[in-house]
Amino acid sequence: MDLATVIGLVLAWGALLGALLMEGGELRVMINLPAALLVFGGTIGAAVISFRMNQLMEVPSILSIAFREKTLELPDVIRQLVRLAEKARRDGLLSLEEESRRLHDPFLKRGLRLAIDGTDPELLRGVLETEIQLLQARHRSGESIFITLGGFAPTLGIIGTVMGLIHMLANLSDPGKMGPLIAGAFIATLYGVSSANLIFLPIANKLRTRSSEEALAREVMLEGILSIQAGDNPRLVEEKLKAYLAPRLRGQGALAGARR
Repeated sequence: MDLATVIGLVLAWGALLGALLMEGGELRVMINLPAALLVFGGTIGAAVISFRMNQLMEVPSILSIAFREKTLELPDVIRQLVRLAEKARRDGLLSLEEESRRLHDPFLKRGLRLAIDGTDPELLRGVLETEIQLLQARHRSGESIFITLGGFAPTLGIIGTVMGLIHMLANLSDPGKMGPLIAGAFIATLYGVSSANLIFLPIANKLRTRSSEEALAREVMLEGILSIQAGDNPRLVEEKLKAYLAPRLRGQGALAGARR
C-alpha cells in the first residue's frame, strides 16, 4: 500500500475536523443527509452522463492504483536489463528465450520475445511505442474521471447552498428557523469543495504521477530491449539507461550488483 496516499488523506481530513473542533463546533451539525445526497448523488450522476459505462466499471481498479505501492522501480528495471544484456552478449540473443519465460512484466516479456524472433528494430520500436501510448491513453481516461468528479462536486455544492437559501427565504416568517437553515445551506458547499480538493483532485494527481512513472519505466525497457537486440556492450547499455535516472541515483551504488 502507498502510505503517502493514506497519510495524505488522514492529514487532510484530520486538519479539517480538527479545525472544526478547535472552533467549538460539533461533528453532528456537519451531518446533513439531504446535502450529502444532492452533492454526492448529483456528482456521480453527472459522471455517469459524462462517461461510458465500461469506463465507469473500471473505477475500482483505477482507484486501487492510487493506493498501491509502485511496482516498477527504475534501478531494478535497469539491473534486470543489464543482466539480460550480459547474457545476450555472452551466449547470444537466442539464449534469452528461457529468460523471457520467467519475466513477470508483460511489456518486457513481449518486447524481448519480439527481439528474439528477429523483428526489425524500427518495427519493434513502433510496436512498443504504440503500446506505451495506449497505456497512457487508458490512464488519462481514468484520471479524467476523477478530474470530472472534482469539477462537478463544488458546483453541486453551490446548487445545494442555493436551494437551502431558497428554503430559508421561504421561511422568513419564522426567525427561529433561519440559523439552522443557513448553516444547513452552506454544508452542501463544504461537502462539494472538500470532497473535490481533499479526495477527487488529489487522487487524479496521484494517478497522473503513477502514469508518468509507468510510462517512463516502459521507455527504459524499450531502449534496453533495442540495445540488447543490437548487441551493445552491457556497460554501454547501463550508461544509456542510467540517463533516465535522477542524478542522485546515477552513482555506482544505485545500480550495485547490476553487472553480477
